[in-house]
Amino acid sequence: MDNWWIRGARILDPLAQSDTVGDVLICDRTIQAMGANLAPPENKVQEVDGRGCILGPGLVDLYSQSGEPGHESRETLAQLLQASLRGGFTRVGLLPSTTPAIDNPAQVKPRIMSGPDMAQPLPWGAITVGTAGEQLTDLIELHGAGVVGLADGLPLNNGRLVQRLLEYVHPLTLPLALWPCDPSQPGICRDGADAIRLGLSPLPSTSETTPLTAILEEVAVSQCAVHIMRVSTARSVAIIRDAKARGLPITASVTWAHLLFSTADLESYAPSLRLNPPLGTPADRDALIAGLEDGTLDAIAVDHCAYSYEEKAVPFGVAPVGTIGLPLVLPVLWQTFVVTQRWTALQLWGYLSVKPTQCLGLKPATLHPGESTNLTLFDPNHEWFATLATLGCDPINTVYSNQRIRGQVRQVWSAPVEPVT
Repeated sequence: MDNWWIRGARILDPLAQSDTVGDVLICDRTIQAMGANLAPPENKVQEVDGRGCILGPGLVDLYSQSGEPGHESRETLAQLLQASLRGGFTRVGLLPSTTPAIDNPAQVKPRIMSGPDMAQPLPWGAITVGTAGEQLTDLIELHGAGVVGLADGLPLNNGRLVQRLLEYVHPLTLPLALWPCDPSQPGICRDGADAIRLGLSPLPSTSETTPLTAILEEVAVSQCAVHIMRVSTARSVAIIRDAKARGLPITASVTWAHLLFSTADLESYAPSLRLNPPLGTPADRDALIAGLEDGTLDAIAVDHCAYSYEEKAVPFGVAPVGTIGLPLVLPVLWQTFVVTQRWTALQLWGYLSVKPTQCLGLKPATLHPGESTNLTLFDPNHEWFATLATLGCDPINTVYSNQRIRGQVRQVWSAPVEPVT
């Protein structure tokens, strides 16, 4: 049934900065009417009691990692999209660092799909052939194939290649995401007192800030817009803040895990907390949160990454990097920041919906009559357990394994998001 009547929900519209309570009538996947105490619709509808629930634009993830193609035993694309719906994400950016990499139009085509009430994958096209960081792909062909943007999801440390890349991408007006990371510097824990205390090899913040500075210098010369992904240190936040103050055309994102955890949480040596970039120090975490609040950082990314039990059930020092997040981000961040009144509901929803679409150059979903339905209905009080059945992959991939989670998505309605014209 395509007709819905959602009654008594708390309606969030971050774009309009509106937070109200009312009803929403959806007909033929379009918002027909909304307001307080709407009259019952004449046509047959499916009624949803939204009292106590939050209704907002569908959430959008800037970048996550699918096991398909190449590692379907970890998580298939279909499983990832189901996990997205469980978490209220109607759009998910997919990084191209698969096997084979998404570096040509033939590889892009299977990832461009849409349908009613399904999460829509937004494929990033690889910057370099095989995401190997050596030779540029045919960027124009990838643009024509319908990628949402260009990103390897891996470090690019060839300065001349980055320079050429910015020259070529500038006229395409296509989002370009770069990860400032120096893989030549060893270390699995951000340098600081916790790394010493826990006996983990330290990784200095310069492994991020040095390549970040190099990227920003190229942006200053070319004036090509760039998205800085996976920001993880306080010093990086300060550098980006200064670059924005100088008018450089950049946006930046932080992953949800780096907002929740720090090196102080590594005492358990949980393999699901082995990340790249590694978790920052408590001071880094504080700076990342403050960077979101003052607009230095634009959006929260999930960077969802699943592994099989056999791959992840190993000691921390040799565990593959990454954690899942799509089903968990909204309820956990809601409890951490909204319930504690650090953020308003509109702030959190904006970081996870409007801000990512703006970084991607997509039209933000809005809650107005006549708009297509891109909506998420979230019950902040419903409790559930993080298990294989509820996560869609092995729970060893998260520190929340088999824990009680407060807050669950009840329903999503999705429709294709169009580029900004």
